[in-house]
Amino acid sequence: MSTGTLLAIIIAIVVVLALAAVAVSLMRRRRHLRDRFGPEYERTVEESDGRRTAERELREREKRHDALDIKPLPPVSRDRYTREWSSVQEEFVDRPQDAVHDADRLVTSLMHDRGYPTEGFEQQMKDLSVEHGRTLEHYRAAREVESLSDRSRATTEQLRGAMVHYRALFDELLTDGGRAQPSRS
Repeated sequence: MSTGTLLAIIIAIVVVLALAAVAVSLMRRRRHLRDRFGPEYERTVEESDGRRTAERELREREKRHDALDIKPLPPVSRDRYTREWSSVQEEFVDRPQDAVHDADRLVTSLMHDRGYPTEGFEQQMKDLSVEHGRTLEHYRAAREVESLSDRSRATTEQLRGAMVHYRALFDELLTDGGRAQPSRS
């Protein structure tokens, strides 16, 4: 075999191996994003101009999230939030519309105390999606009912559903989904 033929075979093998490594890397990155964002991954892909655009958006969310100072609540704060949630639930019996508004305010306060920025619903959703992507549909549904409630168009059953949805996000934020947080120095 001539040197040129051998060199061509080696180059071809290197190119195939490099392409395989790139493909594996892309598949791993996609799997990481799917695992991390859960249903929010598919939602973002559907709302984007393509999978690559969506994945770039999700990676940007991760970078922003990593720069935030998200922290677990101290036990005293968790206990206080638990008591406040119980009060909001009790309020629902007599004033369901007010209870839904109070649940929204309580969830927003909890997000703020955990270190999430709370300005603008869309940005809240993006920031929460990194760690709480599986719970975001609950938050969206609750906010939709709250919007109806603002215009006095929500039924009691819809308001009850909103409370259930708020509770799902509240519980996850309160306990951080059962995951231990790394300590920050």
